[in-house]
Amino acid sequence: MAENNYKILYKGGVGEIEEKKSRFIASIAPVTTEEEATAFINAKKKEYWDARHNCSAFVIGERNEISRCNDDGEPAQTAGRPMLDILLRENIHNCVVVVTRYFGGVLLGTGGLVRAYQGAVAEGLKNCQLVEPKKGFPVEILTDYNGYGKIEYVLRENNIKILNSDFGADVKISAVIPTSLKENIANTISDKTAGNAQFTWADEIMYDIINGELINF
Repeated sequence: MAENNYKILYKGGVGEIEEKKSRFIASIAPVTTEEEATAFINAKKKEYWDARHNCSAFVIGERNEISRCNDDGEPAQTAGRPMLDILLRENIHNCVVVVTRYFGGVLLGTGGLVRAYQGAVAEGLKNCQLVEPKKGFPVEILTDYNGYGKIEYVLRENNIKILNSDFGADVKISAVIPTSLKENIANTISDKTAGNAQFTWADEIMYDIINGELINF
């Protein structure tokens, strides 16, 4: 699995399309367990109790260990599975989607249903926030004031954001170093500071930085 293709739903959203007078409303939410996904699906069925169908699909886990779909009365393989295929094709993880259909009186046929349900999911995803988490190691770097500027330069040149800087008798810098850069960054900082930098590493995590805040997945 390529890291740069790995996507997690961070914030959900809603999208709607109309196809031959039928309304298709996609409700999408982040989940981390099958219980959460089931609860979301049941909540949408209750909210849209008067709709003809509330079809669903979800994927959970780093390797999509859990994936489910349900046609909710539509012809087999015309709703839930096509919805699931969108999530799998886009490599979106930890996500549940419910597409609610208000029937407009015109039959769409098998191909039309597939296109409509997939189109609704695609429209809903436009209103969601997806993140692409990376593997990295949280680190605290202790140095003196002369070393701070050198370390800040190395991190900035490698597009690594400083999460916090604590200025006391010495300077303590908090950051997350991408796994692929860990050894090189540590060696470069040690060289630039003539060895005057102490590293305290935490265990490897899956992370992203959103609005300056570290999000650990």
